[in-house]
Amino acid sequence: MTDLTPLDAAHAAMEAAPDDDGARLRFYERLADCELFLLLTEEAQGENITPEVFELADESFVLVFDRDDRLAQFVGKPAPYAALSGRVIAGLLAEQGIGLGVNLDVAPSSILIPPQAVAWLAGTLGNAPAEAEARIEAVAPPLGLPDLLLTSLDAKLASAAGLADAAYLLGVTYEGGGKGHMLAFVDAAPGAQGALAKAVAEALTFSGIEAGALDVAFFRAAEPMAARLAQHGLRFDLPQPAEAVQEVLRMAPGSDPARPPKLR
Repeated sequence: MTDLTPLDAAHAAMEAAPDDDGARLRFYERLADCELFLLLTEEAQGENITPEVFELADESFVLVFDRDDRLAQFVGKPAPYAALSGRVIAGLLAEQGIGLGVNLDVAPSSILIPPQAVAWLAGTLGNAPAEAEARIEAVAPPLGLPDLLLTSLDAKLASAAGLADAAYLLGVTYEGGGKGHMLAFVDAAPGAQGALAKAVAEALTFSGIEAGALDVAFFRAAEPMAARLAQHGLRFDLPQPAEAVQEVLRMAPGSDPARPPKLR
């Protein structure tokens, strides 16, 4: 395969800078965010899936590929698989003590990820941001934020299709004199606030930025604050999928956190 994927690029950057924690974090972020094709022993039975498990050096691994044709190339014949996000797969494997074989022998991003690293990834993705209340006194254009964080936010929000109309990044001063930066979402979809706040927290974590460096807030377009956001903030437009696409996303295996697939 000659066509490089985002996971290939992130892996190459990590390999080129083995002492760069940021490059390693960005590889794990890409792994968590992308769709992976998990090799199964048989077709999925409803919500139950049975991955092929391989034993290597006293550790167990399942095999995942970031393209279905890479899976087919590895197996050499038609094989059953489940298409799930990396974050869902990490969550399923963490408590089982199972590692990940990623794109083995078929891509430049071929790598074995041991069970301990899978458990770390699942734990990192499971961290929920803390909630707090504060009164905003003033807003201003954002200053001094690293380009890496802006790039990570842009990628995260591009994958949050339909969860809000837009987001604005800006500097903020709170009652009492506290200052910081805030990402404000406008017209978030019902029930989407938690997912959006978590996506921002992940962008911070995988950018190597200390937790708490960026606050998250939610406003309706009809509120007076929305006009101030548009005037001073750096705007991010979230994709708006067609209704048919939204329905497919809701029905995709593993897309509902309340109903993840079950390993057998």
